[in-house]
Amino acid sequence: MIMQLFTRRAFSLRIASLFPVLGIAGNVFGSAALATSGVPDEEISHTAESIHQEVVFKASRKRVYEALTDAKQFTKVTEFTEIKNAAPAEISREAGGSFSCFGGVIVGRHVELVPNQRIVQAWRVAGAWDEGVYSIARFELREQGSETKIVFDHTGFPNGQGEHLAGGWKAHYWEPLAKYLA
Repeated sequence: MIMQLFTRRAFSLRIASLFPVLGIAGNVFGSAALATSGVPDEEISHTAESIHQEVVFKASRKRVYEALTDAKQFTKVTEFTEIKNAAPAEISREAGGSFSCFGGVIVGRHVELVPNQRIVQAWRVAGAWDEGVYSIARFELREQGSETKIVFDHTGFPNGQGEHLAGGWKAHYWEPLAKYLA
């Protein structure tokens, strides 16, 4: 009889691969983890939606950053959307400052501004979301040769809004921004 020796890692992977087959991964180990954490399961959302989009623009990070954080430039970006005759954007250039765009439909505050690198906003749809409800919109600007990739993550918005918001980011931000930067 030939005996094979496994590394601890190989042994662990083989054992772990059996959990779904045995139907115990979520029941036994998931429950044990919750029981030992001291946090009741109903306090943790298992249905939270989030949006992750990556878009590349034919422009420098500085130019993309400026288009998103300068009120005059962002107002010009919005001219490439179907939203017409909206009040001009109002965008503070400082962390903690407020912003309002699309005629006040989108409002919030800058949580973090790292010039040409990152924008983090407390972001909300005014009039459609309950008062005091803000989501987090995070724009990470990454250099790709002469282009810029935005790695975008949006979290904390009301459940059921993900599909609508994801389409809105494409139609009201990414597509018009690409036209503006062209």
